[in-house]
Amino acid sequence: MKDTFKTINKPSEEILFKDKNSKFFGYAFPVTSEDKVKQYIEDLKKQHHQARHWCYAYQIGTDETNIQFRANDDGEPNNSAGMPIYGQIQSFEVTNILIVVVRYFGGVKLGVSGLINAYKTAAQLSLEASKIVTKTINRHYKITFDYKNMNKVMRIIKEKNIKVLDQKLELDCQLNISVRLKESESIFNAFDSLFEVSISPLND
Repeated sequence: MKDTFKTINKPSEEILFKDKNSKFFGYAFPVTSEDKVKQYIEDLKKQHHQARHWCYAYQIGTDETNIQFRANDDGEPNNSAGMPIYGQIQSFEVTNILIVVVRYFGGVKLGVSGLINAYKTAAQLSLEASKIVTKTINRHYKITFDYKNMNKVMRIIKEKNIKVLDQKLELDCQLNISVRLKESESIFNAFDSLFEVSISPLND
């Protein structure tokens, strides 16, 4: 079971690609929501308020069943900008990422093939300027139990080296834990089989 994904932790350096006097500025940003996508694009429109086009593509999600993506040509000919950018996201196999390419028109038309090449290259350069990292896909659970059952719960936590996100250790105890996807079923079952201990998915 695949439980890792590639992404970036911080925005890339600005890159510049030129073709026949047109300038293409490329940027890559880490994103986990469409609100963040809108915010980065609005910021770039303020920064490059004299540009002609702000074309972009993004992909959000780590599970193949919940991937969200979008490619936007922003006034360029159909599929000449957004899809070439998105193609680079797929080529580099990254997710939770937004790539924006800002174009200043230089007075000479590039044609559709020229545009495809320019947007693809700018996207590629912005990804090459990014530090790509590999992260694990995790599942989060809530464990609830009485204080008297603390030792048997903590023994599993220690034995399986489980990451505790949050804890409340009083008469009624609660632990929030994070486990790797491929270990999640066996760890869930280990707690589920304990008498007077309950485990349930944690809605983040």
